[in-house]
Amino acid sequence: MIESKFFPEIHGNFGFGCMRLPMDGGKIDYETFSKMVDTFLEAGFNYIDTAHGYHGGESEIAIRECVAKRYDRSRFLLTNKLTDPYFHSQEDIRPFFERQLQWCGVDYFDFYLMHAQDRNNYKKFKRCQAYETAYGFKKEGLIRHFGISFHDKADVLDMILTEHPEIEVVQIQFNYVDYDDATVESRKIYEVCERHGKPVIVMEPVKGGSLVNLPQEADKILRDLGGGSNASYAIRFAASFPNMAMVLSGMSDMAQMHDNLSAMKDFQPLDETEMEAVRKVCAIFKSMDLIPCTGCKYCIEESECPKGILIPNLFAAQNAHEAFHNWNTAYYYSNILTGSGHGRASECIKCGKCEKVCPQHLEIRKLLAEVARTFE
Repeated sequence: MIESKFFPEIHGNFGFGCMRLPMDGGKIDYETFSKMVDTFLEAGFNYIDTAHGYHGGESEIAIRECVAKRYDRSRFLLTNKLTDPYFHSQEDIRPFFERQLQWCGVDYFDFYLMHAQDRNNYKKFKRCQAYETAYGFKKEGLIRHFGISFHDKADVLDMILTEHPEIEVVQIQFNYVDYDDATVESRKIYEVCERHGKPVIVMEPVKGGSLVNLPQEADKILRDLGGGSNASYAIRFAASFPNMAMVLSGMSDMAQMHDNLSAMKDFQPLDETEMEAVRKVCAIFKSMDLIPCTGCKYCIEESECPKGILIPNLFAAQNAHEAFHNWNTAYYYSNILTGSGHGRASECIKCGKCEKVCPQHLEIRKLLAEVARTFE
């Protein structure tokens, strides 16, 4: 197992992201989640990541019930975040933070991040002195390490790191499709972190599952390598860069857990043959012009869509239609709507709430119109 050269308390370079936990009847499946936690910790890893918006606040509660109540605090590291919608002034931050500790059932967080920073919400964090307040928590021993998660262009990150040299770690979206993407700028953002001497935590290494269920031509390229799963190549790609402290994976079942652990327990960086295969897969993706949605659900969990449109699900249907041209993509679209009470793509009233919270900065209103043209 690769030990962290940045934070000695981190065991290995692989973390458990709790944004896409196993579900049963609309609720988090505690039994399966507990088994996944057991398997993860028994494999020697210890880094667990959450935020209050994940599963509408239920991710934190699940961590309390399935991790904090079942393991000594020394057995796991826990990261939480300060997210834009949950505070409106500096005075709101401490009460919210203290509730997060209670929800998670812990006395401190190992890492605490200013969540989903971009050029817009950073202004609010500055106005409310969120960075200074959170750094004060570190001085009190309530957090061990202070950092940010980031969703914007490289120049914005450079500005934030210049203004706040106290930042210890940066969490960024990083995968082989986004590496040279002009919208996400993963490579440029990573290079900013290097210049500032900040270790990186990776989120979305499989791009919300898009790099698991590949189009047939791309899938064949990786299958012909005769090695691991599609997910394993994506996670190993992200972990292959020298400034990576951690790669997070949001796992939803035991099969994903075992697959990810098989790639990371005895981690090896991608070799040149594997890197060339990944480059070929990237070229296929770029030729398809798919919607770069990661399925994070911020657009429906934090924007309160007036029509209740399941935006990530509809975008997934649109991408499946473009990638596979199967007859059942239209059926899938219809199935999303049937009996759900959720709005159709054509019912979007173009209020723009979703776009304000989208980490990918997608033109959601325009894209929903395209989805409507495809399926309706």
